Amino acid sequence: MPLDDLAIDVDYVRRRIVYFLKNEFEKAGFEKAVIGLSGGLDSSTAFLLTVEALGGSNVIGISLPYKTTSNESIEDAKELAQTAGACWEIIDITPQIDAYFQRFPTDNIVQKGNKMARERMSILYDRAYVHGALVVGTGNKTEWLLGYTTRWGDSACDLAPLLDLYKTQVRQLAKAIGVPEKIIEKVPTAELWPGQTDEGELGFTYTEADQVLFYFVERGFTRKQLIAKGFSEELVDRIVERMKRMAYKRALPPYPRIY
Repeated sequence: MPLDDLAIDVDYVRRRIVYFLKNEFEKAGFEKAVIGLSGGLDSSTAFLLTVEALGGSNVIGISLPYKTTSNESIEDAKELAQTAGACWEIIDITPQIDAYFQRFPTDNIVQKGNKMARERMSILYDRAYVHGALVVGTGNKTEWLLGYTTRWGDSACDLAPLLDLYKTQVRQLAKAIGVPEKIIEKVPTAELWPGQTDEGELGFTYTEADQVLFYFVERGFTRKQLIAKGFSEELVDRIVERMKRMAYKRALPPYPRIY
């Protein structure tokens, strides 16, 4: 099925995000940004846009590998930061993650992945304090709608420049702003455990998800209309039900109204 409806005006989107970043940093009274730089599509795109907005000397890209992280990911992140004239740090999270699970053993790989995501964000906020910076998030709209994030882990940030772009739209933007092709073409993975991929974990591709979500969220299609458009019942139900089930991740914590 064609992706024409998901096509974006990359020049406009680029200008809009760069303006947003400049404006939000100015309003908050900050000049520096910290961003987790994994060597993947989303973080690389958010990173280069932040460099464009603030200047390379004001952006600190931080790689936070675990022992399952590939050397390729680390080198791609380092090369991107250096080419952009930005700062780059690397902090291995293996010691603290392994120490924690030695004390509280588990075979649950999702639990371990969530712990890694929250450890990384904890470090990013600590480094942001050291640098006098804000934390720029790297999440996209597809992940946000599907709840494919760790609450208070990779979903935590001060600014989220890519949050209104679907994954396939982030890829369009990445090409326009000069993200290296080898990064754009990578299989999406957080490398939380050996062989882990985003699409393998979700059970459908980002292209499938983006199309269903676009028509459901942006165009207001019903289940019947989505199926009539050519999507399988199983795919529609899996994506829409997941989006509804994960709605709590998109909300602030509920609280009782007193006043």
